[in-house]
Amino acid sequence: MRLTMSEFARLVGLAPSALRFYDDCGLLPPAEVDATNGYRYYDKSQQPRAQLLRDLRELDLPLPDVRLALDASPSEVADLIRTHLRTLEAKSTATHEAATRLLTQLLSQKTTALLGGPELSSAIRQVAPTARAGTDSAHGMGSGDPATPVTAAGSGSAEGGDDLGLVLSCVLIELEPDEVVFVATDRYRLAVRTVRPVEFGGVGTRVLVRADELAEVSRWAAAGDVVRVEVNGGLVLARGDESRELQLVDAEYPAYQQILDGLTPPACRVVVDRLGLLSALTGRDVVAFDIDQQSLRIDDEVQLEAIGSGAVRIGFTASLLAAALEASVGPDVLLEICEPARPVVVRSADQGTFTTLVMPVRLDG
Repeated sequence: MRLTMSEFARLVGLAPSALRFYDDCGLLPPAEVDATNGYRYYDKSQQPRAQLLRDLRELDLPLPDVRLALDASPSEVADLIRTHLRTLEAKSTATHEAATRLLTQLLSQKTTALLGGPELSSAIRQVAPTARAGTDSAHGMGSGDPATPVTAAGSGSAEGGDDLGLVLSCVLIELEPDEVVFVATDRYRLAVRTVRPVEFGGVGTRVLVRADELAEVSRWAAAGDVVRVEVNGGLVLARGDESRELQLVDAEYPAYQQILDGLTPPACRVVVDRLGLLSALTGRDVVAFDIDQQSLRIDDEVQLEAIGSGAVRIGFTASLLAAALEASVGPDVLLEICEPARPVVVRSADQGTFTTLVMPVRLDG
């Protein structure tokens, strides 16, 4: 029985975006792809494999282990799961008692969000470096640079040297009941990380804080099971009986959501080894990528195995792309390319809550 991707997604409990990703990875290709419109169709016989894939990923089993488990015997899958569970138990630091204690301290008239300490720390470490580079980028990359800024004029960004430099040195934090979003840009990169709050009080709001001040509390936040984020004239982070206060910056931030909403569907999507790609960028300036469904070649010198769809030749400033790869997590990274002159989406295969946009550069000839 042939099912559309949406029908199959509902049947097996996976999002359509996840099915597209697992198709690109070669873990769950559709039974048929319409050559005319590219629509994917699945067969009901694929349901057991899809549900096993879903369950393994819900356990946060790394993608390489999932690849092994899908074609392994039941006993081998059981051994992989037991080993993974032992790893999770060893890493677990969150406690219900700590969350309950901090929840009682929330004040309804203030905007408060209770976040996992390690998650908050991770979000800061992934996003803040993009902003900290902002001041140099604002004044050191002129109109002759081969890259077009991600936050182009008209997107709501502040114009003018002093105001722009101030904004680019900050992190935007949007607090809503369903998610807390951390955003930073240096005009040539855009980093966005979402964290789901354990508890939320008050009304949604957004604040701007200096990235260097936020980065200073990253390690402190990681040491807490949970951290209470409170906005009340300033930004206060509380961990148990300790707290840190950050001053708010009064400035207009670029309309980053318009940039994300304006992205066109990718013409090329490729999954490649993150650390292998990062290593290949070391010591290079501007690099040329030649990408097809099975490989990613760099400057016609280095070739990495890849899984993907579409083909493209595209250039990057090696340091900008390397920074995005360093902030990502997991063994694999997904590049989504719509065209060589538009922002490229860099996503961790193992963490869908973190997204980076990197501007490519023009290649001579």
